[in-house]
Amino acid sequence: MTDLNDIAIFVKVAQFESFSRAAHALGMPVSTVSRRVTALEEQLGVTLLQRTTRKLSLTAQGRAYFNQCSEPLSQLDDAERVLVNAQRKPEGLLRITVPVVLGQEPFYDFVSAFLKSHPLIKIDLFITNVFLDLIAENIDLAIRFGELQDSSIIAQRLGKSVRYVVATPSYLEGRRPPANPEDLSEHDCILLNGRNNEAEWHLVNGQKSAKIQVSGPISSRDFQSVSAFTYKGHGIGFFPSNYCDDQIERGELVRLLPEWASPEIFVHAVYQTRRFVPLKLQLFLDALKAWKSPLWIPLR
Repeated sequence: MTDLNDIAIFVKVAQFESFSRAAHALGMPVSTVSRRVTALEEQLGVTLLQRTTRKLSLTAQGRAYFNQCSEPLSQLDDAERVLVNAQRKPEGLLRITVPVVLGQEPFYDFVSAFLKSHPLIKIDLFITNVFLDLIAENIDLAIRFGELQDSSIIAQRLGKSVRYVVATPSYLEGRRPPANPEDLSEHDCILLNGRNNEAEWHLVNGQKSAKIQVSGPISSRDFQSVSAFTYKGHGIGFFPSNYCDDQIERGELVRLLPEWASPEIFVHAVYQTRRFVPLKLQLFLDALKAWKSPLWIPLR
């Protein structure tokens, strides 16, 4: 197969009608330019350039070959410029998937602010607890909580989440607060992703660990509704610390079992293995790392 670089060198020589001027434009030695054109002629089996001591001109075959090659090469140059500009200019479509727990107003506000800052970027958003295959679904970025299973993806830590056991004063009125994690099984609990209105809550206290089967009147995949029913006094909730710290301080929520909390859950932004990250994706990653999410604590 003919080397495209040799064709490009020939086209440049034909345009300048000079080996030396073409060599200067290409940043190559004149001898290299002459040798590459000769190699192309030998491979094609035709003389493309008529060389004399005073003048360089295209042969009939050279003129025909130049006419056929110059336009496709120009299109290739245009395509390369488009790719380079796409890397340098923040524009285009970003396909992003996030868990249902993020599908609430703070995240919508974050995405809205990002779009307003970068009006040439568009976002196709998938809010689902299903771990979509980034390559098969052509996803640019996913936000995932907990351990990562796929070693073929790139992951950047956004923060960590620690959950507290909390309830409203109205729920606790007339009830004995849990004195140990096992007591939670005797209380109504508001569940996230519970099955048949049951769930397992994992709590740690230093080296101590407890996994308690809890149940309650309502379960949801939507964290906003889980928190709403907790605030309405229907049961005990299990909230990220920075989602409930202010409410605890104001007395709207009471932290139960204060020596116990969930294990640290790390939050990652993951994306396909790539040598060159498009600027639109890099900007979204930077914005994510700077965002003060109510669902995780930034890493110091």
